Amino acid sequence: MDNPLILDPSGRRRLAEEDVLHRSAGPVVVDVLGEKAWAIGHHDLLVQLLSDSRVSKDPRQHWPRFINGDIVGKWPLYLQVSVDNMFTAYGKDHRRLRRLVSPAFSGRRTAQLLPAIEANTDALLDALVARTPGPVDLRQSFAAQLPVAVISDLLGIPTTMRTGFRESIDRIWDTTNTADEAVQATKDAYAMLHDFVALKRSEPADDLTSALIAARDDEGDGSALTETELVDTLLLVIAAGYETTINLLDSAVTALLANPGQRELVRTGGVEWSAVVEETLRFASPVSQMPMRYAVEDIPLPTGETIRKGDAILASYGAASRDPELHGETAKIFDVTRADKRNVAFGHGVHYCLGAPLARAEAAIALPRLFERFPGLSLAVGVDELEPLPSILGNGHSTLPVHLGTASA
Repeated sequence: MDNPLILDPSGRRRLAEEDVLHRSAGPVVVDVLGEKAWAIGHHDLLVQLLSDSRVSKDPRQHWPRFINGDIVGKWPLYLQVSVDNMFTAYGKDHRRLRRLVSPAFSGRRTAQLLPAIEANTDALLDALVARTPGPVDLRQSFAAQLPVAVISDLLGIPTTMRTGFRESIDRIWDTTNTADEAVQATKDAYAMLHDFVALKRSEPADDLTSALIAARDDEGDGSALTETELVDTLLLVIAAGYETTINLLDSAVTALLANPGQRELVRTGGVEWSAVVEETLRFASPVSQMPMRYAVEDIPLPTGETIRKGDAILASYGAASRDPELHGETAKIFDVTRADKRNVAFGHGVHYCLGAPLARAEAAIALPRLFERFPGLSLAVGVDELEPLPSILGNGHSTLPVHLGTASA
């Protein structure tokens, strides 16, 4: 794994890095903040590997760098691979943990959440109407607020803790952090999580956190859910529930404002809002890439390379979703009329994101309401002036300054 492509921790070279991944017929060796991995930026190859039982997400069993203690306290992304929940579980442990969480994201449960999502959206839009004239950071005042409210309601997070969790997740996803800063962000996040679990133990309610605590505490031998798994599962739901939907809303608004013709197609009913959501997921995957997966044994690839046992694999969701081999010469163009919008924005295989239907539902409600309330919505800066998130992982903007225009009734 020599001469790796060094990934820019600031996120500013993401598109150029995708070009490198696309030019190679197979995987590309990359440097992920000092750790080497095989980056997979082709759609079909990534789908193949994400479906392969020889590919694991458990570093405790299958990544020698983790097992030997080489990255503890040294690698800024240590938290992303060290959590003990369904995100990193393999085989029967993954199935056990996923079963405990999946009821909260069933189709029936998502449908029950729709009225609350609508009410939260309308309340946020009402608050925007009341803002004084001038540019508004739509990411902070709208795109971030809705998912935080939805996930907080789902988990039973009190209002007093919501801002703290939101800021904590931002710090965890910032890959410009030093190793020491990443360690401190991790400590702060866990301190909040333990306080939250203690609160819910003393004040249980009809929410996912109370249900998970019951699953943990009702089994005296800890076979259902260990304390570490409980806390790390909450961290997963909070982080994934916030970041994916925030970036989805951010990128959808940006793409529509940067492409007036596309916006007009939606406004006139030429395409449905669901098409906007799917094309945004394809064009700007909310999670650009996520470390790591590991080869359980040697995996020969159809492109001629062999991923050796213990090698790390980086799923490059953004690159694979914009793969020109799948989407042709227009792969880099935002086109809501595109017939084939296939993407891997929410992953694939056994680790496919449980919250994908909820994220889609939030966007399908929030986007039309936003554009109906503010028909004159426009960017306050040029699209090229928008600063990307300082992250190898997340794909969005640090801020999204807009002019709201006159609100409709």
